[in-house]
Amino acid sequence: MYLPTYHRLDNRDALYGLIDAHPLGTWVCRGADGLIANHIPFVLDRQAGPDGTLLGHVARANPVSQQWDATAASVVTFLGPQAYITPGWYPGKAEHGRVVPTWNYVATHVHGVARVIDDGERLLDVLERLTQAQEAGRPAPWRVADAPADFVRRLMEGIVGIEIPIERIEGRLKASQDEAPADRQGTVDGLRARGHNADHAVADLVENAMRNHP
Repeated sequence: MYLPTYHRLDNRDALYGLIDAHPLGTWVCRGADGLIANHIPFVLDRQAGPDGTLLGHVARANPVSQQWDATAASVVTFLGPQAYITPGWYPGKAEHGRVVPTWNYVATHVHGVARVIDDGERLLDVLERLTQAQEAGRPAPWRVADAPADFVRRLMEGIVGIEIPIERIEGRLKASQDEAPADRQGTVDGLRARGHNADHAVADLVENAMRNHP
């Protein structure tokens, strides 16, 4: 992705943390008739491979299960908090008027070659990992083993496991780093006052960037 120096997110823990917090990835790979895109929840296995491995599954009826090129690189994108930024929040609008809208966000791109998981035990392990990642913290977490074993086996026949060993990971934190200090503070104040969707989370990103890169 396009990565200006001041937007580059290199902290590995932050990149992995974004995947953990926003696990619904957009997987783009090459198929028989061009690129194929699918939205898939992933779980990150930090211990598998030098840089970790993404684990997930798709429906066997999904054309990607038959078409993806198992030798070609693919990419999975994960998008964290994001918000529209109006120049109406900038003191610079009244001072000189040389301001325009923008969009703040944080995103991670994972590159690697996807492989099929066709072993039943390994696929079951993927399902258990995906479930545990989302059920953790609930008073009574649901487990795959809570469902009848024959029911689970029947459903497993309709899915294909995928693993993507991470060959390259990159991130972009676009949090008003290139704006004037007063306009950055105006962005924080405006986001908190608006309070839509992820506005408070994006305001936190901008404040953290102000502290780390004044």
